[in-house]
Amino acid sequence: MSRPLPPPLPPAERTVGQVIAESIRLYGQRFWAALLLGLPIAAITQLSAGHSLAAQTIILWIASPFVTAAYVWAIVIAAPARPPRGALIRAYVVGLVVFLPVPALLRLYVLPALAWLALFGLSVPAAAYERLGFRSALVRGRRLGAADYVHALGSLCAVSIVYFITRVMLLLLLRGQADTAERVAAFLADLVISPLLFLGAALVYFDQAARVVDSVPRNKRRRDAGLHPAVDAHGSRRSDAEVEP
Repeated sequence: MSRPLPPPLPPAERTVGQVIAESIRLYGQRFWAALLLGLPIAAITQLSAGHSLAAQTIILWIASPFVTAAYVWAIVIAAPARPPRGALIRAYVVGLVVFLPVPALLRLYVLPALAWLALFGLSVPAAAYERLGFRSALVRGRRLGAADYVHALGSLCAVSIVYFITRVMLLLLLRGQADTAERVAAFLADLVISPLLFLGAALVYFDQAARVVDSVPRNKRRRDAGLHPAVDAHGSRRSDAEVEP
């Protein structure tokens, strides 16, 4: 009989690996709603196939409204309660602005784009969940990203690596088992796997928000934990009450 899985860590203590696990769990719970998240990436891959790097960059810029809409929908899926419509509209506008430099950064390498999104991408869920205005959302997103930048960037990198490896495996499986054409197999692989990118990015918000709260300075813990040393009974400079024999 299999043992039950241990409960997930709270967001303030969640590791990069658990971000991936929680993304997969959320995907499984909301599969049909989350499957729609894969449409933009799948379409971009099809439209970009066979084109130059410059053309692919332009295609990604043109498709940025759809990528941003997918991210906002992932934020809705990950939300404990659905944000109001006005907050989602503001989040969409913030997302369009944040995503603007991403196609150009991707021309250099994937890592610069992920580094940018780790620092400013959380402005989008901040606008949706906290109902912030445009400027306030950007400031808040920058603060969230800097709360534990290594965790934010590491989570995005890890989700991207899982997406890439799983996509390649699924692509080979589809081509080998069903004799599916290469582009059809690539479309199906992107459609099924790419939702993890958006769900993982949405869940990182909760980790970073908890880390901002927990980053308040705490009183430094005493080395002796408030206890008397074993050698000197009065080493803590407190005398014990006299005990009658």
